[in-house]
Amino acid sequence: MKIRILKDNPRRITMIIVLIILIITFSSYVYYKYKNKTVVLEFGTFVGSMYDVPDWQSYKALDEAIYKFEGENPRIKVKYKSGILKSDYSEQLSQNILKGNEPDLFCVLPGDFNTFASIGELKNLSNLIKDDKTLDLSKQYSTAIKSGKYQGSQFAIAKEVDPELMFVNKTLLKKQGIELPSVDWTWNDFYEICKKVTLDTDKDGVIDQFGTVGFNWQQAVYTNGQKLFDTNGNKATFDNEGVSEAIKFIILLNKLNKNYIVNLKDFDDGKVAFRPFPFSTYRAYKVYPYKVMKYGQFEWECIKLPKGPEGKNAGQLNSLLLGISSRTKHEKEAWKFLKFLTNDKDIQMDILKYSHGMPVVKEVLESRETDKELSKYNIEGKIFINKKALSQVVEQSIVTPSFHKYEEGMDIADKDIFQLINSGADVQEALTKLNYKLNEFLKP
Repeated sequence: MKIRILKDNPRRITMIIVLIILIITFSSYVYYKYKNKTVVLEFGTFVGSMYDVPDWQSYKALDEAIYKFEGENPRIKVKYKSGILKSDYSEQLSQNILKGNEPDLFCVLPGDFNTFASIGELKNLSNLIKDDKTLDLSKQYSTAIKSGKYQGSQFAIAKEVDPELMFVNKTLLKKQGIELPSVDWTWNDFYEICKKVTLDTDKDGVIDQFGTVGFNWQQAVYTNGQKLFDTNGNKATFDNEGVSEAIKFIILLNKLNKNYIVNLKDFDDGKVAFRPFPFSTYRAYKVYPYKVMKYGQFEWECIKLPKGPEGKNAGQLNSLLLGISSRTKHEKEAWKFLKFLTNDKDIQMDILKYSHGMPVVKEVLESRETDKELSKYNIEGKIFINKKALSQVVEQSIVTPSFHKYEEGMDIADKDIFQLINSGADVQEALTKLNYKLNEFLKP
C-alpha cells in the first residue's frame, strides 16, 4: 500500500529527496562552521618580573609564544590584558573571579594557589593529564610538578621555577684568607666561617663585619630536611627534633653579632659574607649592567645553601604556576596552550632568554643553547652557574604543602618563632606549645 502511494506521488518523493539534501547540506555547514570556528582564549598575566628584579622585556617571551602557538593552531587566538602590575594582579584576578569573568587560563602566584584551589576556582587537571598521550611530565623536574598539586591532585603546572642559592662575598672571604665553601658544605662549615669573619675591623669596640644576613628559621628548617605540616594540612610537626635543631642553629648564628641586627645595607656595602638569594636575583645582578649598578664594588658568587645534619643543600622552591579556570568554556584550547607553555622546548628556552627564572623541562637546562644563554650577558663570557648543581638544587628543594590554611598557619608560626629566637626561652618547650596551638588552628 505504501509503495503504491509513493508510486502515485512522484512530487512527494521529490520533496523528500530535497528535504534530505537540505538536512545534509545544513548539517555539513554547521559542522564546517563549528570545526573552523575561531576560539578566542583569554590568558591572565601581569607586567614585570615575578621575582621583583629589573625586567625590561616583560611581554616578549609571551608574545613570541602566542605567535608560535597561533601558527600551529590557526583556529585559536590568544589575547591578554597588558599593563597589570604584579602588585595589583592578585587583587584584580580575585575581583574577576567574583564577577565570573576570569581568564580561561592564567598565571597563579605562589600566595594564591592554595586559595584558588580550595575554593574550586582552578580546574582539576588530573584527568586531562591521564588522558593526554602526548604529555610526558617525567621530562619536568619532579618538584616543579609537585608545586602544582593540591590535596593529591594536579590543579596547576609550573611554567618556571626559582630555587634558593647562597650569595657569597668572595672579596670578604679572600681578605680573611678563607676559601669558597665546597659544594656539599654543612651548617658547621657555615658557622665556622661566619665566626671567623665576624670582626671589629676598625677596632672601635663595635662589630662592623658579619657572617650572614637573611638566613632565617625557615631556611634552617628546610636545609635540615624538615617538614612543618603533613601533606593535607591536618597536622603540624613543629615539635620534631629536627625543627628544634634548626631554631637552635639560628640562635647560635645570631649570638655571633652580639645583639647587632645585620641589615641588607650592610650586605650591599660589602660587610657581610653570606646572604641567601633566589636564583632569579642571582641571574639579574650577575650580568651587566645591573652587576655594576648593584654589586659592582666586590667580587661575588653563588653556591648551594649549607645543609643541616638531616638535610640537603637546598631550600624552598618557588614556582610560577599556570591554571585553568574551572568555569572556562574552552577547556580543550586552554589545556593545549598550557601544555605548550610548559613543555615546548623553544618556549622553555625563552625563560632563560627573557625571564630570570629557570625552565621546568630538564632537557632544556642541560642543552648547549643554555650554556650560550648563561654566558651571553657576562662580560667575561663565562657560564656563571654550574648547571648540574643547579639541577640538583631544584630536585632537592622543599615544596611546601598545599592546603587552605597554610599561609595563615605560617604567619602564626613566624610570629611565635621570632619571639622565641629573641627571648631566650627553652626551644623545645616553646615549639611544643606552638605545635599544640597550630593543631588547634588546623581543626575543621
